[in-house]
Amino acid sequence: MRITVKFGVIFAALWIGFKLILFATVTGAARYDMTYAIMSNIFCLLLAISLGLYFHKKQETEASSALGDIKNAMSAGVPYVLIVSIFLYFYYTKIDPEYNAHQRSEAAMQLEKLLDNPEDLIAMRKSNAEFEVMSTDEIRESIISNQEAMYSPQAVTTISLLGMLILATFNSIFITIVLRKLIFRRPPAS
Repeated sequence: MRITVKFGVIFAALWIGFKLILFATVTGAARYDMTYAIMSNIFCLLLAISLGLYFHKKQETEASSALGDIKNAMSAGVPYVLIVSIFLYFYYTKIDPEYNAHQRSEAAMQLEKLLDNPEDLIAMRKSNAEFEVMSTDEIRESIISNQEAMYSPQAVTTISLLGMLILATFNSIFITIVLRKLIFRRPPAS
């Protein structure tokens, strides 16, 4: 197995362990705060790409192009993204299905507050042409059905996968530039 892929797998396992520890130890309203999980996910992805590319370049015997380095960095990021995304699907379907139910109930409460306020209802109808001809109950049903689809494990997994792939791509480009310009500079030709 390539060293870059190993780093992606190792850091994915570390993040999964951290997420499970959070699930087991955090209780109450703090359980629904995703700040630590999201920030640690970003940090682990960044470390997987950085360390994977760094150790790959240290082992490298011949010069490589920047595009090759980006590809090698992505070979650490993509396994991380795939493993974490698959874990998130199973996490939200089997381990913590209550999280999505909580998110839907929170959104429903916010929607009720919005629909009970006449000014907000008028603003909502102006913002969406479909809502202008709908009754309040029809608007409620339309929005709730969209929210249920948005908070499903499949949607969360898809959004996470796409977001992390974009982040992995940008991190790979950025880390390649940093490593090539600062750490693995070539001395000027004499």
